[in-house]
Amino acid sequence: MFDTILIANRGEIALREIRACKELGIRSVLAHSSRDADTLPARLADETVCIGPPPARQSYLNAAVILQAALNTGAQAVHPGYGFLSEDADFADACRAAGITLIGPPPEVMAELGSKVSARRLMSRNGLPLLPGATEPLDLPAALDLAERVGFPLLIKAAAGGGGRGMGVAWDAGTLAEVFRTTQATAATLFGDARVYAERYLRRARHVEVQILADQHGNVVHLGERDCSMQRRHQKLIEESPAPALPAGLVARIREAAVTGARAAGYQGAGTFEFLVECAGDLDEFYFMEVNCRIQVEHPVTEMVTGIDLVAEQVRIAAGEPLRLRQQDVVLNGTAIECRINAEDPRRGFAPTPGTITELSLPAGPFVRVDTHAFPGCKIAPEYDSMIAKIIAWAPDRDTAIARMRRALGETTVRGAGMHTTAGFLADLIDSPEFRAATHTTSHVDTLTTR
Repeated sequence: MFDTILIANRGEIALREIRACKELGIRSVLAHSSRDADTLPARLADETVCIGPPPARQSYLNAAVILQAALNTGAQAVHPGYGFLSEDADFADACRAAGITLIGPPPEVMAELGSKVSARRLMSRNGLPLLPGATEPLDLPAALDLAERVGFPLLIKAAAGGGGRGMGVAWDAGTLAEVFRTTQATAATLFGDARVYAERYLRRARHVEVQILADQHGNVVHLGERDCSMQRRHQKLIEESPAPALPAGLVARIREAAVTGARAAGYQGAGTFEFLVECAGDLDEFYFMEVNCRIQVEHPVTEMVTGIDLVAEQVRIAAGEPLRLRQQDVVLNGTAIECRINAEDPRRGFAPTPGTITELSLPAGPFVRVDTHAFPGCKIAPEYDSMIAKIIAWAPDRDTAIARMRRALGETTVRGAGMHTTAGFLADLIDSPEFRAATHTTSHVDTLTTR
């Protein structure tokens, strides 16, 4: 086991990793920007090291400085969390060359799965169903040819990156060129890679993802699935486990597909295989989308229904330990729902509202978990993601979990000059008949907000 881990992230996920280190008896070193010098993660880490000024490219995305910080502080491993360098294969390779373990899959696996195009090719070869589309990056003429074969609407997606960014829908031939060029430009800006591909766009679909754990000894298990269909512009808002109102046989096939894909890729660590379920007929068609080679924002819902500490398991796997559980040991108990509370104003197109929190009251009570780095007086910085907290509610059944989450959202108060949050908007979504009946799809929120 490692003696020291450098945590190369910020906010609630950095705090989550620090807490896991404390419980494992591992010294934690937080690599932070100058903006984050007085945050809760910085206060609770065993040691801190400033890696640069507030802009992420000069701090949290500065691979050379982070690697040097790990070497200087005696860290044997780096935990990248999610976002930033968490899926950067070049950073993983540099860590390995320096004799430091990046907590995640090997660089070559990260590189293959980090490109959605090569990931699609690999999964197709191993029998996972794909939406009709490209298995190579496209130029505009090739995209036009593809559209003639598979039809519209067509989803144009960045080959690199993730997090629901870098994609656009072309509804017909008249919009394809503009969407294609815009997506290329977005991909180049966000990911430094302008390559794009395309696949058929499903107008009504459920977003279902499977959490897997895989060790360095060939053992792979899934920890059930999560439904992330309640999303806005491909950004997840509400997640739950298990996925509701899906046929048991379909769920079993999706879970098995994730395990098959992880084995085929030689995956190691915690990862998530994402799928789309077509909401037509008997809900029996599903399609592979992509793999996230990191811990997910929504990992707490899986932890709540399985009782498994995913971050601790990440660390044990990276240290070379075999999985301590077999598939038959994984039992899903009850339902967990997560809502992301962001400093955004839903009435102004979800514009970020950074600022200093002057009043903060977060929910508690039976089976309610809150993951947050926020406290009265802390700043939600404009340079970073606007997330304030994640509220997770568990109950033995879905109806009770919904009621508990609704109660928890009602207890949530965040105030600051000019600050708004998504808590009220999320409460409305929880109350919607579509969510309660589990008939919502990935387009549900966008339909509501464009009325």
